[in-house]
Amino acid sequence: MKKQITRRGFLGGAAAIAAVSAIPFSSCASVDDYAEKNALKTPDGKPNSKFNGVQIGAITYSFRSMVSNWDEVINACVAAGLSSIELFHVYETELGAPVNPVVRQRGDQTPLTPEEEAARAKYEADLDAFRKDPATMDKWAAMGKKFNDAGIDIHLFKWTAGNTDEQLDYSFAAAKAMGAKGICTEISEDACKLLGPAAERNGMYAVFHQHAQFSQMGTDEIDRLLAISPANRLNWDCGHYYGYGWENSTKLDLIQFLDRYVDKIFTIHLKDKTSSTNETAPGANQVWGQGETPLRPFLQHIRDNYPHLYLDIELEYQIAPWSDAVKETAKCIRYAREILI
Repeated sequence: MKKQITRRGFLGGAAAIAAVSAIPFSSCASVDDYAEKNALKTPDGKPNSKFNGVQIGAITYSFRSMVSNWDEVINACVAAGLSSIELFHVYETELGAPVNPVVRQRGDQTPLTPEEEAARAKYEADLDAFRKDPATMDKWAAMGKKFNDAGIDIHLFKWTAGNTDEQLDYSFAAAKAMGAKGICTEISEDACKLLGPAAERNGMYAVFHQHAQFSQMGTDEIDRLLAISPANRLNWDCGHYYGYGWENSTKLDLIQFLDRYVDKIFTIHLKDKTSSTNETAPGANQVWGQGETPLRPFLQHIRDNYPHLYLDIELEYQIAPWSDAVKETAKCIRYAREILI
């Protein structure tokens, strides 16, 4: 019996090979196109994390344990295979901005000495002059080009220079010079009122991230915040949304929320978590595939209906001692790729 099965399997495999070999070469072009489209690298060796038209990226916060300058951020992205990012790490001093000589630990209320006050005043004047120098935007653009040359597009910027109109305009100008389409911050009514109008006057988006907020808001409240400015958009964290719970707030599951707000969603943060109702560990970050977030149907729904959205990995689960953030981000990219193709 074993010999018969083995022989049948061999004959079936041989027939399949013969059938494939009989296909005209010209008809294989679509196969080649498919392979190139879903490759993890472009033909010139740069990273490619866009699969079946869906851009998988990451927030560079994912590399927080490994990077301290922009070159390290670029190297981490390339090593992980990322071709698109939400830039979390901003090093303005690398562009020539002055270094603050008076730095205190958070919560330290010790009054500044007269010498420290003078040093800080000079620093603030020098920083203001740096930001007003027309050549500074060329430096931001050059850094954006450095990312692009490595095969990495920056679609979102998570940084502002401050909260004044002048500081916000500078921040949006810097983000635009780097190639981003908007600036991201945590959602609140004050943030929507502050960042939305600034984005609007700069022709960009104000993009708002959430943790537990949507577990306490109905759709009417979310609609109201978004309506504050036509530039307001969501950086919707589907993992937090699932992990903190929606049953008592919006009443919308992941796909229902996506369908309702797709025109107001600019980016989506991806992670795998347990549900808010998990009896052992509610809302806990997990290695992808080991949590309860329905990533497969969710990603396939995006692929089939909304491939224009940016999807960004946010690595928050505990990394094993034998691994690192780059290796784990690469695993998440491949996990998403297998779902999308």
